[in-house]
Amino acid sequence: MKKSIKESNLVILKNSSIHHKGIFAKKAIQAETKVLQYIGEKISKQEGTKRAIAAIEKESESKGGVYIFELNDKHDIDGDVPYNLAKYINHSCTPNCKILKEKGQIWIQAIKNIETEEELTYNYGYDLEEFKDHPCKCGSERCVGFIVDEKLWYELGKLKTKYFLELGA
Repeated sequence: MKKSIKESNLVILKNSSIHHKGIFAKKAIQAETKVLQYIGEKISKQEGTKRAIAAIEKESESKGGVYIFELNDKHDIDGDVPYNLAKYINHSCTPNCKILKEKGQIWIQAIKNIETEEELTYNYGYDLEEFKDHPCKCGSERCVGFIVDEKLWYELGKLKTKYFLELGA
């Protein structure tokens, strides 16, 4: 069994102001660099859904998370393994990384130059289905308040207005 990893040659796991733990640059990282591979157990979509539901139920009781990542139309990667350092990369509405899927692998790739000690982030790209269950704490000036794909921000704005009106806020 592979052991728990806390750092690589480019990054290190540290406490994060965004969400518990995060991944930080040990040295400057140039734009377009493949920083970390998102690794774990390759599972079927059906198994991925089952594990995601179980993780969501467990998450409400702990500081855990859901680490199921869509690989392709047939498979997911369950990244909830101790040797997957990439699972600690937090969401941001102003990310410095993106997801790159190529040749059956998932990579976290820098989209701009990242300074030493800067936290690595990417937009998790959630849909609007259950946006209320995913509040964002990224602290970015562009933060929209929920972890949602940037392509859906306009629609999110309309839903948020309706949501807050229903709350009487």
